[in-house]
Amino acid sequence: MNNCKTGRMYCLASVAFAVIILSSFFLPDRAFGRVYIDIDSPGFQKFPIAIVDFKKISQDGSQGDLSGWFSDILGRYLDMTGFFNIISKKAFLEDQKQTGLTVDTIRFPDWSVIGAEYLVKGAFRSTSTNLTAEFYLYDVMKGEVITAKQYTGKAEDRIEMVRKFVGEILSALTGDEGVFNTKIAFVVKKGQTSDVYTINFDGTELSRVTNYQSLTLLPRWSPDAKYISFTSYRSGNPDLYMKATNGAKGEKILNFDGINLAGSWSKDGRRLLLTLSKDGNEEIYVMDYEKRIIKRLTHSFAIDVSPAWSADNGRIAFVSNRSGSPQIFTMDSEGNDIKRVTYDGNYNTSPAWSPRSGRIVYEGRANGRFQIFTINEDGSGKQQLTFENVDHESPSWSPDGRYIVFSTRGGGAYKICVMNANGSNIRTLYENSGGCLTPSWSPQLK
Repeated sequence: MNNCKTGRMYCLASVAFAVIILSSFFLPDRAFGRVYIDIDSPGFQKFPIAIVDFKKISQDGSQGDLSGWFSDILGRYLDMTGFFNIISKKAFLEDQKQTGLTVDTIRFPDWSVIGAEYLVKGAFRSTSTNLTAEFYLYDVMKGEVITAKQYTGKAEDRIEMVRKFVGEILSALTGDEGVFNTKIAFVVKKGQTSDVYTINFDGTELSRVTNYQSLTLLPRWSPDAKYISFTSYRSGNPDLYMKATNGAKGEKILNFDGINLAGSWSKDGRRLLLTLSKDGNEEIYVMDYEKRIIKRLTHSFAIDVSPAWSADNGRIAFVSNRSGSPQIFTMDSEGNDIKRVTYDGNYNTSPAWSPRSGRIVYEGRANGRFQIFTINEDGSGKQQLTFENVDHESPSWSPDGRYIVFSTRGGGAYKICVMNANGSNIRTLYENSGGCLTPSWSPQLK
């Protein structure tokens, strides 16, 4: 950095604290390399990474031990992604009192010998209200910086600083910033009523969206994340509503006699798939949202429900019992060229199309319980992802296609859970004893 004192092993720029919540910029004035590793390949192995306690330049003590806090929270968030093997601090060999943040002061052989391929270090300066922190990611084998960032903000912004740098690490190593800037909407049931809530990918900031004192179901995000559609019995009929995520009042969109359920939105936000029973039985429709023009897509004696767009909006996955039991089918965007996808099992439902591939995730009954499966759109490559002896339901993809959120129920507990797309790294986001269901993952938030 341009204003570091000569001979200093680590440095923090003297930055005037601004009134903005959080600001950041790259550190050394040079381009860093990118590593881009295919984390979706079958042979992918977790990144071995070491995270060192941060250097304390100055601290008034009101925030506790931030040196260990930064390294521990960074480790927790990286572990949350399912892509990293966090090396225990007990294995560290390098004497941190003798080394700094510049590559010429780091003993990279001390890290490679314990199996680390990547290394994170940092430093910070804090007062009771303000904080400046530097983050560095190093390639141990090459002995060079991959990426570095400095963040300046309020002391309470430090967890957001960590989230942002985790995004930088993911971007540098995989070409994708991850999903820490996303939310998951779902329904929480309390007695005879239920409402829509949202929660962050890391399980923080549970927030209530509706308060209708009625049964409210099936939240779905608009592609710009400005709106959530849902069905509510607020007026006695299962009507379709839309509510802005900025807190504005909800608007009733459809109130045909019978069910009015939203499927997924088209990528451009102009079309919304629907399940309506206004013509006698459940059929699939598509609505031009701006013009409120509705077009019927299926014309079957059977029940057709749960429509979901493919990533390119060229095809629609849906559930139909036209073959005798609920199975996954696809059709084109005009309702033609219907093809059956699932044949195994007598109850397959809740399809969702991956945003990055032709894979469809769904729930299917196996050995008396509902489990989560994925399958190619042509019916090949079926893979079971969950096996626990509880029901796993309503899967939804993350916007990068690398995670799946779903609900579980069984043993007196209800949970909203997240796992990697291959079924690994399952963790609970939210749990209660009354009921939580039908999660829906947001796009990346601005």
